[in-house]
Amino acid sequence: MKLVVVGDALLDVDLTGGAERLCPDAPVPVVDVSARRNRPGGAALAAVLGDAHGADVTLVTGRSDDAAGRELGRMLAARCVLLDAPFTGGTPSKTRVRADGQSLVRLDTGDGTVPDLPLEGGPLEALRGADAVLVADYGRGITANSWLRRELARLPSDVPLVWDPHPRGSEPLPRADLVVPNHAEALLLGAGAATAGGASALRLRWRCGAVAITLGAAGAVLDPPGELLPAPELAAANPDTCGAGDSFAVATTLALGRGASLREAVHYGVDSASHFVAEGGAGTWAFDGTEPPPPRRTGSSFDRVDRIRSWGGRVVAAGGCFDLLHPGHVDLLNRARTFGDVLVVCMNSDESVRRLKGPPRPVVRADDRRCLLEALECVDAVEVFDELSPCSLLERLRPDVWVKGGDYEPAQLPEARVVERHGGRTVLVPLVDGYSTSRMLRDLRLPA
Repeated sequence: MKLVVVGDALLDVDLTGGAERLCPDAPVPVVDVSARRNRPGGAALAAVLGDAHGADVTLVTGRSDDAAGRELGRMLAARCVLLDAPFTGGTPSKTRVRADGQSLVRLDTGDGTVPDLPLEGGPLEALRGADAVLVADYGRGITANSWLRRELARLPSDVPLVWDPHPRGSEPLPRADLVVPNHAEALLLGAGAATAGGASALRLRWRCGAVAITLGAAGAVLDPPGELLPAPELAAANPDTCGAGDSFAVATTLALGRGASLREAVHYGVDSASHFVAEGGAGTWAFDGTEPPPPRRTGSSFDRVDRIRSWGGRVVAAGGCFDLLHPGHVDLLNRARTFGDVLVVCMNSDESVRRLKGPPRPVVRADDRRCLLEALECVDAVEVFDELSPCSLLERLRPDVWVKGGDYEPAQLPEARVVERHGGRTVLVPLVDGYSTSRMLRDLRLPA
């Protein structure tokens, strides 16, 4: 899916350490800084979260050619296409000082804004080819750009437009299918109260399709129909809610882009944001090395499956040993991913491969095989099983589609009956000629 994020990118910096004494010249704690970690913030965080969900992301934003702007570019290079809008001033940066897990102060720098000047062709072309669009407004002027607003207003009706507003930003366009302020923003924007009545008042004011006010751990209130969608109860030690709104907005936008109803999409967004906070929040996207961390797939396979099902998405599973990963495997998995919204690979453990193939198989141990599979863009999660067949694992996953290579017959697949019993179906994908692990091993037997 092609997701375009339009918004204000920020560089977030975390200074962390311990505080065991007070400053001698003022009653304030002294923080002994042990680490400085940078992470994408604002629309930049939304972009990397979209990438983690498997979307093909383009970010339209403004930044300067300063240290913060270059750092953002470096962090985003592997995760999205970055298209620059006109920009004046310094790239905004927010530095949080934290001690023992507690935020003490935030320091904001960078006065840059996006002026009302024409955009180059790249951002407009990206919008014209989008499957879904998210506006992540952080009050830095991008939503006031008249060229951009005209292009957003012209989006085809089948392209979802979700608008995450800001009290200092411009009002959402009536074209917006869904506007998603948080509780505090809704009050500042004139909701009166963060209730179904407040959401309805904002919807009438903006003349948009719907409004969902996020309420943190309480969930979100959606109008229409004027309903509270509660959040799951998830345990989190010292929860950091920074970035939860971006997580909600991205997940909701992608769900709408995949055909979910408004209620299903908001429910999925609430669930995703809750897991995002429980798993560490925006802080888990920070890094202190010379290179950004690899793309993340957050949550267990079963968490991902439950989230996809919560908005009516389709779950696909594929299985095999995947010893000596080759182009035939990649083709099979790429095809499998087209059958649904999440692909879980059921992979034989080392002992399972040994019992099926005999020694000296497997050639590649399970941890390495799993690492290679998870590096494929089409694969969302990998689960390892010890039995000869993945029947027990499929009883838990209950996929809508089970994919195997075309060298099998349905009668040879005991797992097919498990899948069908839960309402799923089995699909046999033709193999790519010339590729098999056994053949590759024979060819590799070179004379000593």
